[in-house]
Parts: sequence; structure tokens; C-alpha cells
Amino acid sequence: MRRSFKYRIYPSAAQKTILNKTLVECQILYNHLLSERTISWEQHKKSLSLYQQQKTFPLLKSQRPSLDIAYSQVLQNVSVRVDLAFKGFFRRCKNGEKPGYPRRKVNTYDSITYTQLNNGSFKLFQKKIHLSKIGDIGIKQHRNLEGVPKTCTVSRTATGKWYVSISCEVEPKPLPQNKIAVGIDLGLKSFAVLSDSTKINNPRFFKGEENNLAKAQRSFSKQKKRTIGYRKKKKVVARIYERIKNKRHNFCHQESNRIIKKYGIVCVENLNTKKMLEEKKFSKSISDVAWSLFLDCLSYKAESADRIFVKINPAYTTQTCSCCGHRQQMPLDERMFCCEKCGLKIGRDLNSSINIKRAGLCSLANTA
Repeated sequence: MRRSFKYRIYPSAAQKTILNKTLVECQILYNHLLSERTISWEQHKKSLSLYQQQKTFPLLKSQRPSLDIAYSQVLQNVSVRVDLAFKGFFRRCKNGEKPGYPRRKVNTYDSITYTQLNNGSFKLFQKKIHLSKIGDIGIKQHRNLEGVPKTCTVSRTATGKWYVSISCEVEPKPLPQNKIAVGIDLGLKSFAVLSDSTKINNPRFFKGEENNLAKAQRSFSKQKKRTIGYRKKKKVVARIYERIKNKRHNFCHQESNRIIKKYGIVCVENLNTKKMLEEKKFSKSISDVAWSLFLDCLSYKAESADRIFVKINPAYTTQTCSCCGHRQQMPLDERMFCCEKCGLKIGRDLNSSINIKRAGLCSLANTA
């Protein structure tokens, strides 16, 4: 399985200049390859392949010598990204989803990828990482790499920080066998309620920073574009968003790690968060709790620890009595489930988590 190791790097002023120029050249190349595919289809009804576009790179370099600042594998990865964007477009068209034609990059190309280790492309030393055509860069390696490194992605944040993510092929590390099952009901009032009555409070990171963000955005909106003050205030806003993102990621990783260590069978709802975000009344709150990120963390940690991770259909989990199976309507403002048939009184989230656990175990029994 693949695992990513992310480290902060500290390029010198000269190295930052090279990195920024490389990002600009990659952005220009991306837009050129995108336009090539569009024009080829509109004029000749022919689709260009990944390899057809890569064959044109020597000619492009002769026409635009500044492309030489970027390593060859980095440029090849640009064409791979264009190819993946079109594959995603065709897949969405085939599945009847909103297609979303690939768009041009305008100041949004913020990462480059090296694809081979120890061949001059990239190499990790103690306290330094070597990147071809950039040099040796200081790195804060807070944990050792595991497995076999495959790719290295250098990224720039909106606040001007630089990071490197090294993707490695690692062997799973199974935890001791555990047959304890749990159902997890995700919500807004509480982040999650487990079937054993454990409750995880909703941290509401965005709401906690909302006043600071509003103040920073008001100050930013008063600045004239392309001035020093404009760039400074823009960075303040970006720093607040970055802080919210980091807190949210840290929370999801910590909570998912605790659950995977404690339980052997984890049952969750298969939520369609994209569709739920269309409901304007709750869209901001749903975005803030980051259910998708939390479920992704649970999924890959469960795979690594050899735990069982089950997603079930969320339909009627809240409206069904966890004791007798009677189904009744449950308005959103009712926080207690009072069964009309057997008289059970239980919190609606706890009732739902018990139903999720039962449905997950039934699903495992049917597939065994």
C-alpha cells in the first residue's frame, strides 16, 4: 500500500526563485497542452494521447528555452496531470455526472513532482533533500521514511511555505486481533456518536476563527490591487485558512487513529457529502466538520492495521428503532428517539449508531 510522508523544507532565496520559476513554466506548459487537446478535437476531431504530447517536448524546449529550468521528469508529470484531467472528464460524462471540462491554470499551479529516487531526480540525506536542477534543500525530517520511496512532490502553500511529500510503498502493520465492533453516526451537533455511547464533540474550527477571518477579509478588501499592502493582507487571510485546515487535519487523524486502535470492526454510513453540500442551510457546517476527510483517514488506517471497515446505506438509520425495528418519522429538531411501538427512549444519534453497527455486521455476515 502507498503512504505519504510530508516534511517542511527551507529553500534558500535563490532556490525559491528557481522553484517559483519552475512552477510558472509548468503552468504555461499545462495550459499549452490543454489548448492542444482542445484545438485538435475542435478542428480535426482527434484526441491526443499522453505519449503524443510528450513527443513534442523537444520541439517545445527549442521554441521556449526557459522550459529547461524544469527537470525532464517534472515536465513529463505535467502532461500526466493533463491526461488525468481529461480521463476524469470523460469518466464523469460516461457516468452522467456534471462533466466539468478541464480548466486553464491561472496562478493555481503550486506543486511539481519527481518520479524516481536516487537517479539524479531526488535523493534524501540527513537534514537535506536533493532535487534535480534545484540543489540540496534543508528539510525538517520529524520522522523516518518507511518502505520504498516512489515519488516526491514539492508544493507551495498560499502563505509561501514549502513542503515535500514523499510517497512510499509500505508493508501494512497489522494491530493485534480485535473483534470489538462499533457503529459511528456522524453529525453536526456532535461530530460523532459511537454505538457504545462514546461521544466526540464537534470542534467547529471554522466558527472559532470566523471573527478573525472576517476582520482580516475586511482589511484585505480595502487594499488596492498589486500593492505591498494588498499582498500582506492577502497573506494574513491565507494564514487563517491554513490554520483552520491544519487544525481540522490534525483532529481527523487523531480521532480516527484512536478508533482504529480500539475497535476491530468499524461500521460507518456511506455519505454522499457532495449532494449534502447542496443544502445551503447546512453547507457551511458540513464543510467545517470534514466528514469525507475523517472517513478517508478511517479507511486507510483500517487497511494498514488489518481492521475491517464497512460502509453501509444510510437510509432510515435514524428513523428505525434500534430495539424493535419500528420505523417512524424523525424531524431534525427532535434529539430524542421515542419509539411509538416499544416505548424505547434513546438519543437519536446513539440510536442511529446502533443501527449502523447492526447493518454493518449483517453486511459482513452476508458476504462471508
